[in-house]
Amino acid sequence: MSVDAAERAAVRPVRTSAPARRALRRAAPALALFAAARLTGVLAVALCSWYVGKNPLARLGDTWDSLWYTGIAAHGYGHRTLTFPDGVTQSDLAFFPLYPALIKAVTTVAPLSGGAAGLLIAWTAAAAAACGIYLIADRLYGRRTATALVVLWALLPHSVVLTMAYTEPVLIAFAAWSLYAVFGGRWLWAGALAALAGLARPNGIAVAAAVGAAAAYALWTHRKHSARLPWRIWAGAALAPLGWAGFVLWVGAREGDLLGGYFAVQDRWSSRFDFGAGTLRFTRHLLLAPEVLPFPMVLVIVAAALVLFALLLLDDRVRPPLPLLVYTTVLVLITVGGSGFFESKARFLLPAFPLLLPLAHAMTKARPRSAIVVTAALAGLSLSYGTYLVTIGPVPL
Repeated sequence: MSVDAAERAAVRPVRTSAPARRALRRAAPALALFAAARLTGVLAVALCSWYVGKNPLARLGDTWDSLWYTGIAAHGYGHRTLTFPDGVTQSDLAFFPLYPALIKAVTTVAPLSGGAAGLLIAWTAAAAAACGIYLIADRLYGRRTATALVVLWALLPHSVVLTMAYTEPVLIAFAAWSLYAVFGGRWLWAGALAALAGLARPNGIAVAAAVGAAAAYALWTHRKHSARLPWRIWAGAALAPLGWAGFVLWVGAREGDLLGGYFAVQDRWSSRFDFGAGTLRFTRHLLLAPEVLPFPMVLVIVAAALVLFALLLLDDRVRPPLPLLVYTTVLVLITVGGSGFFESKARFLLPAFPLLLPLAHAMTKARPRSAIVVTAALAGLSLSYGTYLVTIGPVPL
C-alpha cells in the first residue's frame, strides 16, 4: 500500500455536511424504507405468532435476554440467578445497565409494562440508529450509497433484533451518532455518546476504541502543525471508555475482584475471549454433525461477515476512515474471538454496519433491475428467517 493510500485509509477527508435539518430531509426516503422493512417484519411476526397461538408482544418484548433486562429494571441487580447442578451460577451482573435504566425511567412516567417499555425504547433507538448510519454514509460516500446501506442493514437475516426488546438498537444508535460526531469534530459529544454506548453492551467498547484512535490521530496531526493541542480532543478521548470501564469495575468491586470480577461473571456464562478457539471448535462440530437451522445459518453469516471485512479493507472505493475501521475491527474480533453462545454471533454483528459498505456501493453501480431483485431476495430471507427465529426457533437469539 502506498503512503498516500495509507493516509486515506487512516482519515478520509470528508466534505462539509449540510445542516442537520437538511441532512435529515435528505435521509427521509432511506428512513421510510427502513421503517417499511422493519414494520413489515413486525407484522410477519405478529401473524405467525397468532397462527401458532402465541402473543406477538410477548415474543418481541418478553423473551430470552429481554426477561433479564426487565427484571433488572424492576428489581435491580442481584434479583435473578440461574444455578446449575454443577454449582455454576449465572447472574444478572453480566448485563450492562443502560437499557434497564431506560426501561425503569419509562415505566416510572408511563403506564407501560417492562416489555412494552423495552420495545418502545428499542424501536426509537433503531430509528435513531438508522438516521446516524445514513448521515455517516452520506457524508463519506454520498446519498445513494447511504440509502443502500440503510436498506441493507434493515434487511439483514437477523435484523428482527432491531424490533425486539434487546440492547442492540440502543448500542447502535449511540455508536452511530458518536462516530458522526467524530467526523464533525465534536469531540465532547463523541466521547459522551461513546460512554453511553459502553454502558449499553459489552461490545460497546468498540465505540470507545474508535473515538480513542481518532483522537490520537487528530492530536498527532495537530502536533505537527501547532504546539497547542485542543483540550476537547483529550476530553472526548477520556470520556469515551468511562461507561464500559465504570460498569466493569463496579461489578468487580461487588464480586470482590476489582479487575477480574466482571470477567469471572461472564466466564460463568461460558462467555470469554479465547482468540477464536471456541468458534473453531463449534464450527468443526457443525461440519461433522447436524444441528438445528440457526446454528448453520449463523456460521454462514459469520463467514460472510469475514468476506465483507476483507473487501472493506481491500477496496479503495469504500475503505473507511480510521474511526469506522477501528470500530468494525473491534466488533469483528469480539464476535469471532469470543466463545460461547454461537447462536448469538449474528446478533453481535448487527452493530458492524460498515461491513455492508462494499455491498451498498456495488448496488449503486448495478442496474436498477438487478438491485431490485437483490433487495427483494434479501427482504424475503429477512422476513421469513426473522419470523422463524422469534416465533418457532428452538434456540434463543
